[in-house]
Amino acid sequence: MKHFYTKLFATMFIAGFQQASAADASYTVKLMTPEIALKAAQAGLQACRDAGYQVAVAIVDRTGQTQVVLRDRFAGMHTPDAAVNKAWTAVSFKLNTSQFSEATQGTKPASGIRHIPRVLALGGGMLVEAGGATYGAIGISGAPSGEADDMCAAAGIAAVKEDLEM
Repeated sequence: MKHFYTKLFATMFIAGFQQASAADASYTVKLMTPEIALKAAQAGLQACRDAGYQVAVAIVDRTGQTQVVLRDRFAGMHTPDAAVNKAWTAVSFKLNTSQFSEATQGTKPASGIRHIPRVLALGGGMLVEAGGATYGAIGISGAPSGEADDMCAAAGIAAVKEDLEM
């Protein structure tokens, strides 16, 4: 009988451990649909147009994969890559690029991080967050300053915030 209880206890322990391990081995994430990413990009592009700027806009998902890139007809040839890299930098470091730029100035201990490929420490990359979840990031390139890029990026985020919080 003692042997039976030992086996029963061991079986229950292993089954419980396997259930706990399975639960700890996975997680659920929220991702933007292509339609929401496009809506954010279009709103960011329109905000810059309304301000008189020709820009490129990029949306990346939470893993840094590009979902959307839009380039206005007179935006510079460098702007699509810059927009993608700004969005990638924001989502990679979980920090808007204006803040990232400040934190990695040449005199700061973290300045060397700017040498990582694709890192772009200029304003215009902002996290897309809603309901406590990071969905990705938006990058804008081509306005005359990082602050202007940020303004357009914020407009893109505002256009989809309610959709993401539902």
